[in-house]
Amino acid sequence: MKMKCKALILIGFYLLVSLQLKAEVSNHTLAVLVNINDPESVEIAEYYKQARLIPDKNIIYLSFARDVNSLTASEFENIQTDLKEKVSDDIQVYALAWRKPWRVACMSITSAFSLGFSRDYCAIGCKKTRPIDYFNSQSKQPYTDFGIRPSMMLSGNNVEAVKKIIDKGVAADYSRPKASAYLVSTSDKQRNVRAVNYRGIKSTLRQLLNIEQINADAIKNKTDVMFYFTGLKQVNYKSTNKYMPGAIADHLTSTGGALFNGTQMSVLDWIDSGVTGTYGTVVEPCNFLQKFPYPGIVMQKYLSGDSLIEAYWKSVQMPGQGVFVGEPLASPYIGCRYQLSTNGKLSYVLQQPNNYIERISKNCH
Repeated sequence: MKMKCKALILIGFYLLVSLQLKAEVSNHTLAVLVNINDPESVEIAEYYKQARLIPDKNIIYLSFARDVNSLTASEFENIQTDLKEKVSDDIQVYALAWRKPWRVACMSITSAFSLGFSRDYCAIGCKKTRPIDYFNSQSKQPYTDFGIRPSMMLSGNNVEAVKKIIDKGVAADYSRPKASAYLVSTSDKQRNVRAVNYRGIKSTLRQLLNIEQINADAIKNKTDVMFYFTGLKQVNYKSTNKYMPGAIADHLTSTGGALFNGTQMSVLDWIDSGVTGTYGTVVEPCNFLQKFPYPGIVMQKYLSGDSLIEAYWKSVQMPGQGVFVGEPLASPYIGCRYQLSTNGKLSYVLQQPNNYIERISKNCH
């Protein structure tokens, strides 16, 4: 009798672990949102479905205006009502399979889908907006734990560019490259506010990958870029660099998230240069650090195995005005684990590979 009880307890334990793993961010808990009125959206969704083996039940068709930059709050409310009837509780994140629209009134479209439209996430003038509890969390299940579904746009200057970032994201998984992070301190004082944290980031994370702290307006001819953080209205020489599969890059400026026809460099220029994930604000945010990715957090989360969408979303405390663009499931450091030493430095823990993919992959450096 005791043996039977123990067996039942063990079976229950393994089922619980299995269910928890299933609920984590993956191709099974990601829903692809499609605009049925937009042939490009349908094409992008089908390509992504095949590339990431997304289940048919996770493809959600919606109907709204195509080829517009922005939706009104009332238009979005109708879309949200439709979506709530179609999405299941096991979905943790969204991939938005269209190039436009990228904004909902005063919010980005990724934040509107993730958080729901609310003026609390907007600001008139230089004011802070509502923060999210998901910021810098350890959560593997954002919807289960916080009731939000982080979203990322599959967008680019054309459909072929979108397909390229999807391919790069898939190629990133388990790649664990010997790569570098470039923390660039520019001459633009208003946009260079993140540089105050660069020294601490380098000190803490330098055992995980090479980190270059550079005083210049741009880097060029680099061959190993995994992270590139800067602050400028326009970044030059982007296309001279080689970006590793899964690379993240962004520039702190007012409207880098205005994807098309903006007055400043669009984040899609990063995508064209070979980056897999990027971020920018769609309306004037002022230079509050909380409204932009914290480089140290996104790097730490990504290097510890989080997917692109998890690491990037966890690094922005007030994301209401910012749009996330990229391949959500890119995971170059999946399976990597680090430890904190007594002097506050992080280093990788050497692990035995536990599956075939890990056996043929590189170690975490």
